[in-house]
Amino acid sequence: MKNRFVATVLSSLLLGALSLNASPYNVDVSHSSVGFKVKHMMISTVSGNFSGFSGTYDLNKGVLKSLSGTVKTATINTGIAKRDDHLRSADFFDAVKFPELKFVMTSQKGKKVTGNLTMHGITKAVTFTVDMGGEVTDNNDVKRSGFVLTGSVNRKDFGLNWNQAVEAGGMLVGDEVKITLEIEGMED
Repeated sequence: MKNRFVATVLSSLLLGALSLNASPYNVDVSHSSVGFKVKHMMISTVSGNFSGFSGTYDLNKGVLKSLSGTVKTATINTGIAKRDDHLRSADFFDAVKFPELKFVMTSQKGKKVTGNLTMHGITKAVTFTVDMGGEVTDNNDVKRSGFVLTGSVNRKDFGLNWNQAVEAGGMLVGDEVKITLEIEGMED
């Protein structure tokens, strides 16, 4: 029992010391993107993105120690204004009632980043695959880093249930939404 307590205390101190070496970054929205893809009529794919987002993260030797971000749902863009208005409506994101999506990382194990995603007022744990791009210092002596997160969610898990049967069989909108976050940050 005593050895377990000592090990717990030492682990806590070590983790605390490691987090002191973490570098805080702010997401550079001009060099980042939040994108998604979803099946349409089960035969093709619609791609889109959100232009309004922000985030911060801490990085220590290529490992994310923390990551959080917010996306403005009203900034959805698929390139078709009528479709974007429908996606902002109560049928999907209900952007007036739920103006933001939020993600807060809870852990990174190897190439897997897990966190809580809140969308449409519902919070669920999701896991993304991370591809670390590295760290560099730019011409203005600002430290930058980058990574890509990829994964998917079932939109119905978050209450985005609207759909329509297709006469030939199947549904108009797929349930699985593939997400790609391409992130570049500047050291705080």
